[in-house]
Amino acid sequence: MVQLASLAFPRPLAAADIVRSSMLGRSVSRFVSGEAIRSATSASGFPDPYRVIDALLGPLRLTSPSFTLPEVAPVGRLPRGRMVELPGRGSTYVVDSGPMASGPTFVLLHSLACTGLLSWYPSLAMMRRFGRVVVFDQRCHGSGIASPRFLLEDCADDVAALADELRIESFIPVGFSMGSLVAQQVWRRHRDRVDALVLCAAAATFGRAAHERLATGAFAALLEAFGPPQRPDRVRESVFDDLVMNDRLWAIEQFRATSAGAMMRALAEITRFDSTGWIADIEVPTSVLIPLRDRVIPPRHQRWLAEQIPDAHTVTVDAGHACCTMQSAAFVPGLRSAVDSAVRRIAKSHNATAGVPA
Repeated sequence: MVQLASLAFPRPLAAADIVRSSMLGRSVSRFVSGEAIRSATSASGFPDPYRVIDALLGPLRLTSPSFTLPEVAPVGRLPRGRMVELPGRGSTYVVDSGPMASGPTFVLLHSLACTGLLSWYPSLAMMRRFGRVVVFDQRCHGSGIASPRFLLEDCADDVAALADELRIESFIPVGFSMGSLVAQQVWRRHRDRVDALVLCAAAATFGRAAHERLATGAFAALLEAFGPPQRPDRVRESVFDDLVMNDRLWAIEQFRATSAGAMMRALAEITRFDSTGWIADIEVPTSVLIPLRDRVIPPRHQRWLAEQIPDAHTVTVDAGHACCTMQSAAFVPGLRSAVDSAVRRIAKSHNATAGVPA
């Protein structure tokens, strides 16, 4: 959501609102040698955390107010959602297509600094053809659970708690970018609930070698230290199921629903993520969707992740990192192929278990 970021906060920004990413970059560079951290990826091919902050928050630097609104997929009429209380955890905004007679349930997990609908609204109609679709705001994002700290493990447990509340026994996590990290944690922490995985613009780690772990650790500490506090809950009004008249302004408002402090804490947690030690243990049908023009998580790293998961199905789309919203014409058909592959393999596995001939 790079283009949206430049429009999401009023100018001029107060110092308490956000720390310039250029300041963070200069601070991080003190922990590493020279300008090495500015490269797009490390020698191992893993994403460089500096590039991530520059790509995601760089436009938030104080710049000229002249701009053009970014292009997004047509919004049209959005489904109605509601606030759902998760016992002992908090409340979050949920859009649920409702139980179906057949087909799996999909839990859609959004990317950093987005709401559930902002990441997934172009894909909802297509996804409903496969089964029940649940999309919600993850903690610290939009109208999600308010928390002083953002942990991916908590996000994964939120998914399981929401499934409990909606009386969903098992489901398919579908994660985009940050959501792909949450999806991996859902499988790791709640394996008996996961039928399959669909990972889009996915990563396994943001620092592999010892010096990279040091850099990402220092980077995360700086983000948490300089990040402004999360603002109080913003309760989403149930205005959906109405026609959105201005697609781009709606998208910007969705982006602004997440505070700068929450975004920085989430980004700090993302840089700590590392599933390289257990990603190969995933045994459920998995599809990996790779945007070939991704400048945040390099495609070769996404391919590496796909190669570690046994029998993972890979789908490529000619698009960039924000393709779920800004290049949906390429993303949605790719997602359809990825989901179809996962669903077919679930059915094949079930048939084999029941002794049904292939």
